[in-house]
Amino acid sequence: MTTPVAHLINGQFISCPQARLQDIFDPATGLVSGQVELASPATVESAIASAQAAFPAWRDTLPLKRARILVRFQRLLEERADEVCAAITAEHGKVTEDARGELSRGIENIEFACGIPELLKGEHSKNVGPKIDSWSEFQPLGVVAGITPFNFPAMVPLWMYPAAIACGNCFILKPSERDPSAALLIAQIALEAGLPPGVLNVVNGDKEAVDILLTDPRVQAVSFVGSTPIAQYIYGTASANGKRVQALGGAKNHAVIMPDAHLDNVVSALMGAAYGSCGERCMAISVAVAVGNEVADQLVGKLSAALGRLAVGPGSEALSEMGPLISKPHFEKVRGYVDAGVAAGAKLLVDGRTLTVPGHEQGYFLGGCLFDHVTPEMSIYKDEIFGPVLCILRVSSLQEAMDLIDAHEYGNGTCIFTRDGEAARYFTDLIKVGMVGVNVPLPVPVAYHSFGGWKRSMFGDLAAYGPDAVRFYTRRKTVSQRWPIGGVREKAQYAFPA
Repeated sequence: MTTPVAHLINGQFISCPQARLQDIFDPATGLVSGQVELASPATVESAIASAQAAFPAWRDTLPLKRARILVRFQRLLEERADEVCAAITAEHGKVTEDARGELSRGIENIEFACGIPELLKGEHSKNVGPKIDSWSEFQPLGVVAGITPFNFPAMVPLWMYPAAIACGNCFILKPSERDPSAALLIAQIALEAGLPPGVLNVVNGDKEAVDILLTDPRVQAVSFVGSTPIAQYIYGTASANGKRVQALGGAKNHAVIMPDAHLDNVVSALMGAAYGSCGERCMAISVAVAVGNEVADQLVGKLSAALGRLAVGPGSEALSEMGPLISKPHFEKVRGYVDAGVAAGAKLLVDGRTLTVPGHEQGYFLGGCLFDHVTPEMSIYKDEIFGPVLCILRVSSLQEAMDLIDAHEYGNGTCIFTRDGEAARYFTDLIKVGMVGVNVPLPVPVAYHSFGGWKRSMFGDLAAYGPDAVRFYTRRKTVSQRWPIGGVREKAQYAFPA
């Protein structure tokens, strides 16, 4: 057994002899591949203390110097991409190509944060009153924390701390304990790029560690990505303790297929969007809404054929297009949803439960599943399954499709496939969802926009990364300044200044 994955605090790897340990599994084999230490309260508090001690000097570091460290960080991370992607695949299970895509999107956020000297420029007004100038500036909060999920162990942390530290904050990352190695490796690379000790700390742990970050008064803000029940808990607990919070939750993303859509292209898009990363994406398409039975019949035929060609296997194998699920409990949960869909009367056209990957019989492999004739009251429609399960619903009009989407509790992402500009404009204008694609199945915003859903997919007012991140990780201070003319005595004014 290898040395347990530890913590990175004040620039040093910290290991505690009496720490609780949790097994890390290789999802492709089902075997234990390592262990991770779960931080004690004292360990988390030491990370907070380290960040608090580092904050004054980092806050006063010139934004240009912070940006130059991030430039080096970006370059080093690109040079060591293969090492990082191997760590992602080994612990998460996603195919190597998908790991590369994840890391690339994360690096984009470093690149955005490198522009922080421009992004922190304030607002200035001269002579707002007699010889009075006024300006706004944006100052860092202090110690901030991020709690990130298993499905993007590299990308989601990079949504958070590049912008946070670029703004002058010190950051504590609590990655998923299921696949912690990639996040820890990337943080180590950040230190090698010149980030001072204490500016970025990583603590591995479970709810015990999370609750300290949510309640310790030294932590000024918390960012979270995960399921909606946990997002709601994070938001409520941290807000009650006076913290700024952005908590991104779950999703049930619909794709609307119009009668004029290019169905072969739609099928290619849905295969990637529904089954890529084994469906473990908050932006995965898990519902395809076909407008008209003719479209639906053609769609299910083409999807069924495509699923028959889907290459499922270990993520490290070059020919694999879809890897395993993250863990045995999650495998059993997703399989249980498939069972429930059959019991509820949905038609299971492609049954991934029968899949066996030779040589990996104990791995957490579930083949792609396709349901037709799904109805809104079924659990496979209502719940976020987070697995390779695509549901087909049949409607008679675009408006009926939109009403269906708007009625769902989640509002993270959606898309429409059409060649009709009027339909696309109507859909994008009126749909009650935070991120919308037109012939784009995964409308994940680029780094210089911001990521966030509506309804119960996000709690908080500012979205993740991009321009919203700069506002989230800073607070506005407005200064009004006047220099009286020397030697002139001024009268008191009792009226409110106008």
